[in-house]
Amino acid sequence: MTTEPDELVLLLPPSEGKAAGGLRGPQATRFARRLAPERRRVRAAIGATLGARSPSELAKVVGVRGELLDRALAAMSSLATGRPPVLPAWQRYTGVVWEHLAPEDLTDAELSRILVPSGVYGVTTADDLIADYRLKMTARIDGIGQLGAFWRSSVTRAIARFGSGIIVDLLPGEHRAAIDVEELGRHRDVISVHFKAADGVGAAGHAAKAVKGRIAFVLLRQGLAGLDGLALDGWLVRPCADGYEVVALA
Repeated sequence: MTTEPDELVLLLPPSEGKAAGGLRGPQATRFARRLAPERRRVRAAIGATLGARSPSELAKVVGVRGELLDRALAAMSSLATGRPPVLPAWQRYTGVVWEHLAPEDLTDAELSRILVPSGVYGVTTADDLIADYRLKMTARIDGIGQLGAFWRSSVTRAIARFGSGIIVDLLPGEHRAAIDVEELGRHRDVISVHFKAADGVGAAGHAAKAVKGRIAFVLLRQGLAGLDGLALDGWLVRPCADGYEVVALA
């Protein structure tokens, strides 16, 4: 299976770490029309959740406490009631994957081919404007339930209609659950990239996230051909049944 680098579409997770601030303006413009009804429902549900839950219950919803909880609640309130400050998604996300992706070195066209599932927005590109938020796909909010289940159908359709090249799935389980991968595969060619420890078990942690960011950069610049025999800091890329696996050598 081959494709030109500029035809690939990457599915990449958001990060829990997010930069604060931004400028007030429109949000998440690429899928704004297609996902507008669902996004309105999520904003309304966020407002309802804020009004109905105690601080301890809200801490469980967003999964943080203390100063992080204060920031998360302020962000939720801003999303529900006003026009929050926005940043391009690649600037908003500050986690390990995004740090090692080096998005500041990517072109606008490359950034636009990164799709990011989101509990608040459904899916955005890496250059869409998004607000600060802290709501995982596994979070449950009033009137909607679990966000991943709520978004699954509409996000799958949106991704299927985006671009025309092969879709490369670099998502962890939490965000893959928000996409009907089987249904997506009926409309597009989809390959998966799996990250494994040396013993063959699924790899997590800082090192796996770092190499995921670097693999994403290679894919955007060189396409699938860039993965052939690729070795990066103790990780080896090799083909597998549904795409590629990236295996720690020690």
